[in-house]
Amino acid sequence: MKLHKTLLVLPVFAFFSAAGATDLEVLMKGCDDCHGKNGVSQWTDVPTIAGIDAFTHADALFMFRDEDLPCSESEYRQGDTSRAATTMCAVAAELSDDDIEALGDAYAELPFVAAVQDFDVALVEAGAAIHDKQCDKCHSDGGSNVEDEASILAGQWIAYMEASFANYLSGDRPQDKKMEEKMSALSESDVKALIHYYASQQ
Repeated sequence: MKLHKTLLVLPVFAFFSAAGATDLEVLMKGCDDCHGKNGVSQWTDVPTIAGIDAFTHADALFMFRDEDLPCSESEYRQGDTSRAATTMCAVAAELSDDDIEALGDAYAELPFVAAVQDFDVALVEAGAAIHDKQCDKCHSDGGSNVEDEASILAGQWIAYMEASFANYLSGDRPQDKKMEEKMSALSESDVKALIHYYASQQ
């Protein structure tokens, strides 16, 4: 059954070599060509997908397949980088329900590795306070607890989080009513502080 959830950090670009492919290793190799080895991203605009809750990961892929999430174009980051750029919506359109569930389960078993990146130390304390007040109920433990069935915020790349927040605030990315209320209460400086708080968790 497909269940849509609206969460902050969701998987972005993946690819597999043949439509209808069922071999999990082939599927994951394609995903890793954009998300990094074992789903750990080395690129600031691409999220790490390793360790994300299986339901959350699969639900994002279903939403991409239905074109309910923004379909930004991306180049391949490793493997055959001469391939034409693609979008997650185009990729997910070729995945079966079983493929999607298998990918969610497989990446959930891999360890999340926080991005090592610079952050503004002066913003971290303010961001932590905002998180505790506005976000912790759904993204507990500073945004790192996968048992919430919410995506991992702590340790994701700043550039990716900036793009995700912008999509939510512009209405380009769907969200449930409760999250929309929380997001609309955030100022530009609140968003910046939150992002640097999450980035500080390395």
